[in-house]
Amino acid sequence: MPILGRAIFGVVNWAARKGLAESSAPETKAAAGHKARRTGVRGETYAYWYLRKNGYVMIARNFSQRGLKGEIDLVGYDGETLAFVEVKTRTSPSDQFGAPEDAVTTGKKRHLSHMARQFVREYRAVGVPYRFDILAIEAPSGQRPVVRLHKGAFAAQ
Repeated sequence: MPILGRAIFGVVNWAARKGLAESSAPETKAAAGHKARRTGVRGETYAYWYLRKNGYVMIARNFSQRGLKGEIDLVGYDGETLAFVEVKTRTSPSDQFGAPEDAVTTGKKRHLSHMARQFVREYRAVGVPYRFDILAIEAPSGQRPVVRLHKGAFAAQ
C-alpha cells in the first residue's frame, strides 16, 4: 500500500476542498493566462498525488524534448506498464466547454505518441509495455475536484 501517497493526497485533497481555481476574477488577458497556468499546475499536482495514492510509481513530470514543442505531463509505472499521462483540468462546468478529456484531440494524441517514443529511446525503455492515460479533473470553484482516470485512453499514433 502506498502509505505516503495516500497521506499526502489526503492533505492535497483537503486543500482542494473548495476547488483548484483562484476565487478572484482576472482583470486582463495576461492575468487570465497566468491564472489558467496556475490552475493547470494545481491540477497536475493533484493528479500526481492521486496517481501515487493509486499505486503509480512516478518517474517524470513535465517531460519535454529539446526541439519539440509541448510536454508529457506525467510518466510513471502502473505495475509493469509505463503510463504516459495527459492531465486535463477544467474549472468551468463541463456543459460550458465540454468534458476535460475531450480536449485531447487527434493532433495532441499524435504529438504525445511522438514524445513517448522519444522518452522510450532516451531512457532506454525499449521493450517495456506502455500506454496512454488521460486524467480528467473537473474542479468548479467552491467544490471538491471530480477525477476520472482513463487507462489506455488511446493507442500510439
